[in-house]
Amino acid sequence: MQTLNMTKQSLVLAGFCASIGLTACNQQPTETARKTEATPASNTAPTTAGGQKIRIATEGAYRPFNFTNTDGSLGGYDVDVAKAVCAELKADCEIVAQDWEGILPGLLAKKYDVVASGMSISPERSAQVDFSTPYFKNTMVWLATTDGKFNPKVVKGYQLGGQRSTTLAQYLQDTYGKDNEVKLYDTYDNAYMEVKAGRVNAVLSEKVTATEWLKQNAEGKFGIVGDEMDNGDNIAMAVRKGDPLKGDIDKALATLQQNGTLANLQKQHFGQ
Repeated sequence: MQTLNMTKQSLVLAGFCASIGLTACNQQPTETARKTEATPASNTAPTTAGGQKIRIATEGAYRPFNFTNTDGSLGGYDVDVAKAVCAELKADCEIVAQDWEGILPGLLAKKYDVVASGMSISPERSAQVDFSTPYFKNTMVWLATTDGKFNPKVVKGYQLGGQRSTTLAQYLQDTYGKDNEVKLYDTYDNAYMEVKAGRVNAVLSEKVTATEWLKQNAEGKFGIVGDEMDNGDNIAMAVRKGDPLKGDIDKALATLQQNGTLANLQKQHFGQ
């Protein structure tokens, strides 16, 4: 969204499991919503996915990409893609929750093997990890009140919100920070609530997350203001540098793209 992450994006978990599962041939992936420190993942680097157990991390707080259900299980597009990848690879996958700001450090510390969390590909992240082929393309929008007080064509003199540690947050600061006050929050939901409370004028966000929030919070007062913007934000799964698991995930994602699974999951979660 999780750099323009441009965005918490980018701007992935359903696709992720579908391509990274590695162990039990016919086992179903298990899910654990857990914010505490995960135990280290296996140090063994597989050459093929089959027969390997894979641990996948997602934030669990980035609807509709990933979220935590009331029973503690994890759901969302990223989770469903990850499950589909795991099924394609005939792998045994465990999906765990990890706070956004610690998600890449946890991967590098080998607490898990893959990140599938609406993460956008960026040069900064690519210097630390390897990314799979993208499984979703993001666009960005302004979420604001619909009373005309925010002008998306002349963004100057406003208080603007975003999610910290995302590609969109960096874009927000670089593009609008000089003429506006930028405020960053732990999650997009928190940023949206600041718009609702009148403490920021607008939030720069991914279209799908803004649309999801508006389903429950529009109340006729809030909406997507201005045009949808294409910032070249692609969401993919992340693995440690040089991990051959990337090749397995790429192959699984290619199959899921060709057989229509990714398109069906996008329609299910995003209505597109």
